[in-house]
Amino acid sequence: MPIYEYQCKLCLHQEDKLQKLSDAPLTQCPQCHQPSFERLVSAAGFQLKGSGWYVTDFKDKPKTSEIKPTSPPSSSTEAKTAPVTTSTSTTD
Repeated sequence: MPIYEYQCKLCLHQEDKLQKLSDAPLTQCPQCHQPSFERLVSAAGFQLKGSGWYVTDFKDKPKTSEIKPTSPPSSSTEAKTAPVTTSTSTTD
């Protein structure tokens, strides 16, 4: 549910109200009881940045289980290649 800012035009009383999107805007000032309460235009509580990231979100950090050690390959795990020999036989 969004938080809306209201201000009275007559007494300048300002108040924040938590309302549903479907709720009708308030019109009566709770301080002077006149029908001069108006909803103000205010900035949103979040900012979009980049490709779908919110500025207020935590960015994913790699988990320790996903980090692979970077050790040089040992001689036993290296792929050994043997020379390929082909035999050709001719029969006449």
